[in-house]
Amino acid sequence: MHFPGHMPPTSWPCQQNQFITIYLSIYLCQFISIYLSIYLSIYLSIYLSLSVHIYLSIYLSISVSSYLSIYLSISVSSYLSQSVHIYLSIYLCQFISISLISISVSSYLSIYLSKSAYIYLSSYLSIYLSIYLSQLISISVHIYLSIYLSIYLSH
Repeated sequence: MHFPGHMPPTSWPCQQNQFITIYLSIYLCQFISIYLSIYLSIYLSIYLSLSVHIYLSIYLSISVSSYLSIYLSISVSSYLSQSVHIYLSIYLCQFISISLISISVSSYLSIYLSKSAYIYLSSYLSIYLSIYLSQLISISVHIYLSIYLSIYLSH
């Protein structure tokens, strides 16, 4: 007996096979898509974490090295400027003290030498003048006496 819209019993196993095939294909597609999505999410998370880690490590190494180089250059320049400043201040102090000492010594020596030269010159000039004056006086006296004697003797 055959009812309209009803399949004969011989077609049920075929339909059941098709139904199972469709069900299995849907199940496999869902399983594969779930498996692939899990695999891809794990792979992408690992890849992204590695790439982010690599990027961050490169960025941090560059930034840290640049900050360290800036800090070290500032620190070294500050240290060197302090050292140069200290060296220059010591050098200038020594130079100024040597200059002041040499100025004071030269001033003292010039005063001392001018005094001693003045004393020596005055002594020398007084001796020379006394000799010159004594010679001049003796010559004058001699001339005077010779004139006087010549006048006296002529009378």
